[in-house]
Amino acid sequence: MLREIHSADELLAHLQDGGTVSGLRLQGVDLASAAGEALIALPNRFDGLVVLGGHVPASTARTLTDRGAILFPSDPHLPIDPYRARLYSAGELYAGLERGYEHTPDAQAYRWSGDCRVAHDAYAGAMRGLHDESMRDALHESLEGRRTVGIMGGHAMGRTSTAYAEIARLARDLAGGGHVVLTGGGPGAMEAANLGAADRVGGLDAALECLAGVESFRPSIDAWAHSAFAARELLGVADGAGDDVRSVGIPTWFYGHEPPNVFGDVIAKFFSNALREDDLLAGASGGIIVLEGAAGTVQEIFQSVTPLYYAADDVPLPHLVLVGRAQWTDVVPVWPALTALAAGRRFADHLHLVETPAEAFAVLTGA
Repeated sequence: MLREIHSADELLAHLQDGGTVSGLRLQGVDLASAAGEALIALPNRFDGLVVLGGHVPASTARTLTDRGAILFPSDPHLPIDPYRARLYSAGELYAGLERGYEHTPDAQAYRWSGDCRVAHDAYAGAMRGLHDESMRDALHESLEGRRTVGIMGGHAMGRTSTAYAEIARLARDLAGGGHVVLTGGGPGAMEAANLGAADRVGGLDAALECLAGVESFRPSIDAWAHSAFAARELLGVADGAGDDVRSVGIPTWFYGHEPPNVFGDVIAKFFSNALREDDLLAGASGGIIVLEGAAGTVQEIFQSVTPLYYAADDVPLPHLVLVGRAQWTDVVPVWPALTALAAGRRFADHLHLVETPAEAFAVLTGA
């Protein structure tokens, strides 16, 4: 049986309980520890054991490989850990912001991914792929058993707009009702949703006022991010939400010009936008609310509709709620196409066009 182990303490407990080694996946585990010593002290071979990164002393690595284990070594020259077993925090991605955004791990990872010297390099591609699979694994573990709602929308929405505040209040109410809010993790409508969900202390209005001084991440990501961290303090938000996850940001380095917002309790950041979109939409099992956006948001609408269209009769269907009648019938007229696809199909009853975020809340909650 396969089992993932993410810490030295977890490994030591497993070995002390007489657990088998075959089938273990040690992900980012420090083997320069009592757990590592207990592991190599075992008399048996290590066939079926896979070690993914972590701190592995050279002597331990030799013992493991000589006895059948497979090791994927860490690479200190990479800007990311391809084997990380947990989602990111805003503090991790923005470490070093005081020296400028370009010095942060987030910016460094984007530069590396776009470097023409590694864009088509098989090794770099493998590391990006391993990283994204690790993200998917950690994201699925984080969402398991939770009621989730996706809020989709574009990055261009300004912080002082009425829509931004309405979205924040919608997300606050959804999170307060026990839902985990999923977003694309970027600026604009996505930031508004993560912001609202982060409000545990009734500080949303003060946070909105704090953010109003920096309307957008253009022209200065530094000013945009600094104001957001100041707003987090007003909401009582700090890195390390533990099990109290009210929202998740799921951004991508594919759109490197869109920095991640800092209000998600955890952040699952991907190199592949295709994997990111798939996990974002599939993870929103409790329904999806779509707000004003452009090409990326339209892509998400139709990507959401496809599984609804082909769903088997015994599969529960989430609601898909588009907000803004003029937006989706005149400005970007996707609604006629959606209703044509839904005609005569079961998902017609799960497709909605409303005018306001408050109406969308009522559709999803029955309030």
